[in-house]
Amino acid sequence: MAKKDPTDLSVEEKLKTLYQLQSALSAIDEKRALRGELPLEVQDLEDEIEGLTTRVDNIKNDINEFQKAVSQKKGEIADAEASVARYKAQLDEVKNNREYDTLSKEIEFQTLEIELCNKKIREANTRIQEKQNELALNEVAIKEREGDLEIKRNELEEIMTETRAEEEKLKEKVKDLESKIESRLLTSFKRIRKNARNGLGIVYVQRDACGGCFNKIPPQRQLDIKMHKKIIVCEYCGRIMIDPELAGVKIDKATGSEEKKTTRKRAIRKSATSKKVTDANDMA
Repeated sequence: MAKKDPTDLSVEEKLKTLYQLQSALSAIDEKRALRGELPLEVQDLEDEIEGLTTRVDNIKNDINEFQKAVSQKKGEIADAEASVARYKAQLDEVKNNREYDTLSKEIEFQTLEIELCNKKIREANTRIQEKQNELALNEVAIKEREGDLEIKRNELEEIMTETRAEEEKLKEKVKDLESKIESRLLTSFKRIRKNARNGLGIVYVQRDACGGCFNKIPPQRQLDIKMHKKIIVCEYCGRIMIDPELAGVKIDKATGSEEKKTTRKRAIRKSATSKKVTDANDMA
């Protein structure tokens, strides 16, 4: 049987298909909501570990630089001590006071160089110790974060394992339903859904009010919605409106409350928004 062109669908068929699409998308949103903040927490921990790892690498590089500086100063001390020894040996062979003063100044200069190098070595060793302490703290922090990350990943994987199969089925259903809706209407629906705080792009009339923003709908507009002759949107929130009967919701005329046509277990009514999502899920 040839697939029906989306543009050939009646307004009633378009609305029903849109509502089924909304039901599937709401069910996917519910599955994703089960994950809560876990994906963000996992990402934050991964970023933090990456930052700490970079910091550890930088600290190690700093320690290596200080150690090289210590080695260099030790080499300079060895050279200076050799020079001092040589100059002292030359003192015994001086022939005048001028040579003696020159050698004495060289010995004094090299001695000062040795003291300066020893000071630089002490300072470098102090910095090395500080860096090693900092390195140890960051390595401990990395291990702690890695432990937290493992726990969060396991929690997330457990939730995703439980919902993955059902979510994949819902995604396939969404893909199939989207192929049945003309592109312009689908684009409008997605834009409305994206801007809606509760993610609902199409809602049914509840007690003479919009099921999305709960503003009152004039009687004539309600009649137009029931006629299914054209796509009607809420003048307050912009959501597409659908007749409750077409959405599969039976209205109790005595109480004005909504009842399901199906015989499924009745969900506990928490709020208008949760009621709307529950009705959408039951239509999937």
